[in-house]
Amino acid sequence: CTHYLFIVVVAVNSTLLTINAGDYIFYTDWAWTSFVVFSISQTLMLTVGACYYLTFTGVPGTATYYALIMTVYTWIAKGAWFALGYPYDFIVTPVWLPSAMLLDLAYWATKKNKHSLILFGGVLVGMSLPLFNMVNLIAVADPLETAFKYPRPTLPPYMTPIEPQVGKFYNSPVALGAGAGAVLACTFAALGCKLTTW
Repeated sequence: CTHYLFIVVVAVNSTLLTINAGDYIFYTDWAWTSFVVFSISQTLMLTVGACYYLTFTGVPGTATYYALIMTVYTWIAKGAWFALGYPYDFIVTPVWLPSAMLLDLAYWATKKNKHSLILFGGVLVGMSLPLFNMVNLIAVADPLETAFKYPRPTLPPYMTPIEPQVGKFYNSPVALGAGAGAVLACTFAALGCKLTTW
């Protein structure tokens, strides 16, 4: 019972931490920087919860199921915001599902080898999620149009850019997010696996 409760708690917290993943479209000056940060945070929350669930059940496929739980929770929360008059242009498409499928594949293809899950699965999720997240960014409404339709609050001085950060990170947020995500996701995959043996 405690384990199943833990799964629900981790899924809810994963959702809370990733629920604003589309919000970087409003911060047009900082979009690329925000994109990298959000991609890494989503990668890590998906990895730790999915690896926990996967190694707890021992059944390939449960990582994808975990990603589905996160997606549904997010849709419900965003739907509630929409009902309150919040713009629903920040649709979070199921970007976690294909990455979680790769996690399941790494576990299944190596005959449930936990170390392969940590190394191969972690790298696959870390490298793939920023790519799928960019598809998410392309699929949502035009940032400028949305920003004019729903004016953003004034940014505090420490957040206000001095000048537009054009070309920062060599203009490749997907590459930066994938590189950092691939390294960090292995650590979080190991943490998720360790949680089943506490």
